[in-house]
Amino acid sequence: MKEIRVLEKFSVPLRIIAIGKTFRRDAFDASHSPVFHQVEGLMVGYNITFSNLKAVLAFFLRELFGPEIRIRFLPSYFPFTEPSAEVSISCVICGGKGCQTCGWSGWLELLGAGMVHPEVFRKAGLKDPQLTGFAFGAGIDRIAMIKYRIDDIRHLSFNDMRFLNQFK
Repeated sequence: MKEIRVLEKFSVPLRIIAIGKTFRRDAFDASHSPVFHQVEGLMVGYNITFSNLKAVLAFFLRELFGPEIRIRFLPSYFPFTEPSAEVSISCVICGGKGCQTCGWSGWLELLGAGMVHPEVFRKAGLKDPQLTGFAFGAGIDRIAMIKYRIDDIRHLSFNDMRFLNQFK
């Protein structure tokens, strides 16, 4: 979590976007990569609620995918946030009716998010119990796959000119 360094270095309130390379123990197949790029967001201050998180993400996702997109938050677990949620959008291929791309569910999982756990603030040296904040993280490669209907994440790594030329 790059954000911990920001919390240690800067005063609150703060809002950041951090972009970087992420490494995971994933198989390298059509929808997974052990190396990808991630965008992470963090907002910390006073009276920041889960409703603020939902509003920011809804605005961002509607700007990116269009105003007709539906957004779903499902409870989940992430180690630095509580409560946490997986955020999905209605499938851009079938409009949420169900297709092979969305596994017939009508939804595409897009990112993880949640309220910053108070222990994160304590570890960063922030002692004010009134401090709240939210964080989210999304794979840029996955967003590109969904937005541009790319069927295989490996296309983003292989530098095949036949694939790249379609984005002139």
